[in-house]
Amino acid sequence: MLIRIVKLTFKPENIASFERIFEESKNGILAFEGCNMVELYQDIANSNIFFTYSFWDTEAHLNSYRNSDFFKGVWGNTKKLFADKPEAWSVHKIQSTNPS
Repeated sequence: MLIRIVKLTFKPENIASFERIFEESKNGILAFEGCNMVELYQDIANSNIFFTYSFWDTEAHLNSYRNSDFFKGVWGNTKKLFADKPEAWSVHKIQSTNPS
């Protein structure tokens, strides 16, 4: 399993717009083959910083999503709202205290 973590920093006045985009697109992301979960986190100290975590069966599944028209539309609307350059990491889980 591959976990994609993306850090997104928004202009404060654009937070509500981003939350709306995420709410409207999360089920579409989850519907992509190989996507098992999508989560959104907000930084406690800096409320304009968000993190998305998406869980994929393989890198090929993630890349299929990233090359889709759906992603291009969502990303095109989201990147207009940024206050800073996004950062992204693809990671594998090594250990967990969660039994699942």
